[in-house]
Amino acid sequence: MEKENNLKKLNDFIQKVDEMKKKDKMDLSSDQDLSIAIMNLVSIEEHFFFTGAKLGKTEYYDMIKDVREMRKELLKKIIKEYEGEVWCISKHLLAASMRLMEVGTKQLGMGKKDEAYELFDKAYNLYSLFWGLNMKLINVGDVKKIDDDALNRHDTKKGGFMGKLGELVKKAIDCCVE
Repeated sequence: MEKENNLKKLNDFIQKVDEMKKKDKMDLSSDQDLSIAIMNLVSIEEHFFFTGAKLGKTEYYDMIKDVREMRKELLKKIIKEYEGEVWCISKHLLAASMRLMEVGTKQLGMGKKDEAYELFDKAYNLYSLFWGLNMKLINVGDVKKIDDDALNRHDTKKGGFMGKLGELVKKAIDCCVE
């Protein structure tokens, strides 16, 4: 019974993605590019903070405000409606995804491929969660039902909630479509 219910949820999820693409509610490839830009703006805010703190120069702190305003303005283009702390959760999902990508890239550069690949998988799972949340394709209540093994590197099928969400995001967001 539970398996049938989960299959129905997954099919409904796929149908929602397909409907959104047909109705052209979102230009997902542009929104994906925009989400990457927002990740970098969050990173710039962090760098201004740390540079100001390390050098003791408050002018770096002053620049945070302008970058933050730009980030907020651009985030509104993707997150049109939200409830509770979804706005803040979304920002942190993007920021964490970006950081995991950066650490993964550093691990890759040190020849630690397995560690890098694990970090890349986690980064993509967070990124997929961002999209699932903001495209209203998931019920926030379902997040607590994530299979503990879904992020395990030995899970070759990438099953569970996060794996299915990641596969759907791959289908929905094709950055190569012009």
